[in-house]
Amino acid sequence: QVQLVESGGGLVQAGGSLRLSCAASGRTFSTLAMGWFRQAPGKEREFEAAISGSGGITYYADSVKGRFTISRDNAKNTVYLQMNSLKPEDTAVYYCAAREVDYRGTIYYRSDDYDYWGQGTQVTVSS
Repeated sequence: QVQLVESGGGLVQAGGSLRLSCAASGRTFSTLAMGWFRQAPGKEREFEAAISGSGGITYYADSVKGRFTISRDNAKNTVYLQMNSLKPEDTAVYYCAAREVDYRGTIYYRSDDYDYWGQGTQVTVSS
């Protein structure tokens, strides 16, 4: 089993920044492809960013490309989501997700492809 714990959410004004963290345990971290998703009230969970186990490949949703950056520190078993130029429409609960992979260059962007999820952290952007 993989355990994921997110942190770093909070309240920020539009135009501000936040960095989310997701600490993983239970598996060798570099064998996990990681992703960030978010879910706003009344909406479905949507993909934001993904990173391969090696960290060498990243992929973003169009809505956050250029504003959000996903990264990972395999020595700290942690994946990050740096969020800049935040907008009120970024308000949501943010979840990190993980999937074990054989090839560390693999990424996934569908929620159904992930096996493990964190509990979520709330991000609220005020206008």
